[in-house]
Amino acid sequence: MIIAIDGYEANVDKRVGIGRYAYEILRHIYLIRQNTAGNKESIQFRIYLPDKPKLDMPKETYWWQYRVVWPGRFFTVLGLPLRLMIDRPQADVVFSPTHYIPRFTAIPRLMSIMDLSYLTYPHLFRKKDFHQLLHWTAYSVVHATGIFTISEFSKHAIIEAYHVPADRVVVTHPGFSMDTKTIRKEIQKKYKLTSPYILSVGTIQPRKNYAMLIEAFAKYIKILGDKETDLVVVGKKGWLYEPILQAPKKYGVSDRVKFLSFVPDGDLPSLYAGAQCFCLPSLYEGFGLPVLEAMAVGCPVVVSNSSSLPEIAGKAGIYVDPQDADSIAKGLDKAIQEKDTAEGKKRIAVGIEQMKKFTWENAARETLKVLMEAGGERGMQYACNN
Repeated sequence: MIIAIDGYEANVDKRVGIGRYAYEILRHIYLIRQNTAGNKESIQFRIYLPDKPKLDMPKETYWWQYRVVWPGRFFTVLGLPLRLMIDRPQADVVFSPTHYIPRFTAIPRLMSIMDLSYLTYPHLFRKKDFHQLLHWTAYSVVHATGIFTISEFSKHAIIEAYHVPADRVVVTHPGFSMDTKTIRKEIQKKYKLTSPYILSVGTIQPRKNYAMLIEAFAKYIKILGDKETDLVVVGKKGWLYEPILQAPKKYGVSDRVKFLSFVPDGDLPSLYAGAQCFCLPSLYEGFGLPVLEAMAVGCPVVVSNSSSLPEIAGKAGIYVDPQDADSIAKGLDKAIQEKDTAEGKKRIAVGIEQMKKFTWENAARETLKVLMEAGGERGMQYACNN
């Protein structure tokens, strides 16, 4: 059996969001395949890329091959569909861990949808990005054999928006992969974090609701007379970020808000561990991986009471109304005040247990199972024998 995979999103330097999802799914499928006993000749993978694989991508073997597609600039709309048509032997199934499946092929195609925020909040996207998401995703949903998504919340949203049967949508929760053994106090000095701080992690874009968080932070320090605590935002610039970067000045906290841009994965555990609390007051989240990362190191989490975040944080979360700055400010206060109390320690312990429910291995194993079923007889034989 040959499984073709669109590796575009996985093969980038700074992986966030869908890039992190695609990379981890591919990496763990590789590990499962590598460690599977029995007839390994029966399943092979072709990973299609617009340029050569990054150094941390899984190493090539006789059953895991990279194929660089030309022209890279038109990878999705031209390069990948063309290669799928001409490559022999032909693949049995195609997996695109993105919103877009390749066109012009009769091979069974499966896709991944992270969330439908572009339908709920279209004004939070650039027009070009919105129209691409709107039209390309609609085409892909209609023609896909199956759809993977990352939460029950997103599954229900997909079914409702696109009227697809429930059995065509499979939930594979993202997992936790951060190395908590790398926590080092000197990391805080590296980023010049000398004061207590509240942490938020995510791409700087309107959906993350950073402007509202900054307003809430200003209310929090004013009400409590807190002259020490800072707000630290980790995340690369996404789109429509200018009002977010201007918000600290608008709310009079320019000297108390720090934007660190992208931070290497190895530094994140130390930043989470050193925070007074973590806050993700997003308007819409398909999953919210930073919530798992914060809970893993015992950092209290303040999150929106909407979208997928209650599904992810469970009883460990302190829930706030993302549309209400006063609600977010109260959530920050609660998290910090109770952190060292019996109630706060219990909440942290619950968070650590909640985090353990989500693993990339489980997500990859379920993904591989569905791909093999979609690939037909050879895939089913492999699944039964292993």
